[in-house]
Amino acid sequence: MPLRAVSRFFAGMRMLGRGLGLWATSPKLMLLGAIPALVVGAVLLGGFVVLAVNIGGVVAWLTPFADEWSEPLQLTLRVLAGLVTLVATAYFSLRMFTTLTLAVGGPFYERIWRAVELRDGSPAPQPEESAWRAFVRGLGNSIRFLALTVVSSVLLFACGFIPVVGQVLAPVLAALFGGWLLTVELAGFAFDARGYTLRERRRMLAADRAGALGFGVAAYLLFLVPLGAVLVMPAAVAGATMLAREALDAPS
Repeated sequence: MPLRAVSRFFAGMRMLGRGLGLWATSPKLMLLGAIPALVVGAVLLGGFVVLAVNIGGVVAWLTPFADEWSEPLQLTLRVLAGLVTLVATAYFSLRMFTTLTLAVGGPFYERIWRAVELRDGSPAPQPEESAWRAFVRGLGNSIRFLALTVVSSVLLFACGFIPVVGQVLAPVLAALFGGWLLTVELAGFAFDARGYTLRERRRMLAADRAGALGFGVAAYLLFLVPLGAVLVMPAAVAGATMLAREALDAPS
């Protein structure tokens, strides 16, 4: 990886650190953003725990063809299938967490976005489209993100069964692809308010893909820490707003 790309990757990570800094300067605002994250996170975590506790039965149901295999082969396959299932489910849960939390807590995160825009020197623009059109556009974007989440979860699940490298490749790809989608989704407030489409948002963020990945991968990994998603979610919205402002201010 070129040195500039490495530098931008870490710059993206620092952007998330700046967002986390709002916990010290604007704790009440950040606590508001933690409420919907706590509610959605509790539901998804409960589902993941139920799956983890019953993973043996789930794997046996997924691999009935292995019932007649000899013990070493059957155990190896089912341990592998269990690990891959948990990785794919964790990825899917984190993606769903972001989409659902933004949907449930939209007004809270809009306040964070506006506060960051104002703090950076300019008031947040007022969207020109009607509330109904904004709702339809937001719903369409959410459906697109959901479709990408489902497809990528299936691909990661299949990738995990690649001999030798699959068990390492699947988590790495989950962090990279999940981090990229996380960045694109969280940056939506700043781009939507200025009338940019989802395709334009992706294109502008891709101009500094290393920076966007640095931000997204750092957020993705922190989301995996217990209670990390609750504390990081409002900071990630703030950091993504700063990242979006950089992309919007960059030369064409």
